[in-house]
Amino acid sequence: MASNEPLDTLRESNSTQVNNGPRRPRILLAASGSVAAIKFGNLCNCFSDWADVRAVATQAALHFIDRTSLPKDLILYTDEHEWSTWSKIGDTVLHIELRRWADIMVIAPLSANTLGKIAGGLCDNLLTSIIRAWDYEKPIFVAPAMNTFMWTNPFTERHLMTVDELGITLIPPISKRLACGDYGTGAMAEPSLIFSTVRLFLESQPNAGNNNNNNHNNNSKNYSS
Repeated sequence: MASNEPLDTLRESNSTQVNNGPRRPRILLAASGSVAAIKFGNLCNCFSDWADVRAVATQAALHFIDRTSLPKDLILYTDEHEWSTWSKIGDTVLHIELRRWADIMVIAPLSANTLGKIAGGLCDNLLTSIIRAWDYEKPIFVAPAMNTFMWTNPFTERHLMTVDELGITLIPPISKRLACGDYGTGAMAEPSLIFSTVRLFLESQPNAGNNNNNNHNNNSKNYSS
């Protein structure tokens, strides 16, 4: 079961400069409210052997996530953690500390609702607050998951164009029998593909192997599945 790390430890890890060699990548994994969140444990396990991983889940995503499937040492943050330790000016603000900590953020699954929020600049939960505060010199990957008719809806195209302008990289959904029974495009890419896409991207960067001072040039790409 995921543990809850004290926020002052997160703050300490952000303020400590490591200059004695390369460290593991810091990957922030996030899940929004889609049935595909049942695969979130698998996704977290894919990344955990290679990177330092922390996770964020929306309230809707928690309906589908089996916490027992998560790596035992994984820290899973939810909306209830956002202000739980804040009482005065100067205290840790979780969405800011997570934004500082991460080298890369991966939202998988990305629901139609959360896509719309990001495109509109809304920040009404922990996940979207991280996005609104994000340093876009650092990469974000998103793997949408939704019904085929939601995927082909004109609003989705508009929203994808907006997030593309932010430099967010799309890992497209695939075609298969969906949870609702329909067949078509909208299923989240497999966790193994999401992992390999992110890892290949990071290892192709000039500063791969030394993540102490990140300066990613995040040119948005559309990775076919």
